[in-house]
Amino acid sequence: MAKTVTIHAAKTHLSQLLAQVEAGEVIVIARDKTPVAQLVPVAPKAERRFGAMRGKIALGPEFFEPLPADELAAWEEN
Repeated sequence: MAKTVTIHAAKTHLSQLLAQVEAGEVIVIARDKTPVAQLVPVAPKAERRFGAMRGKIALGPEFFEPLPADELAAWEEN
């Protein structure tokens, strides 16, 4: 269950709340008793590796063929 704090408490104790969020907690910020926002941990970005998709997709020779005139015209209109 998420911890709920008022806007005033959130402004006053933001550093401590962020430490709790970094530890995995979810903090709900409320105006009076009405929830208006959530502080949640940000998911870490996955490390990108060169060649990670190798063998998972394939492009056939038709990929490199010119587009038909009607499709090419549609792209040029926008």
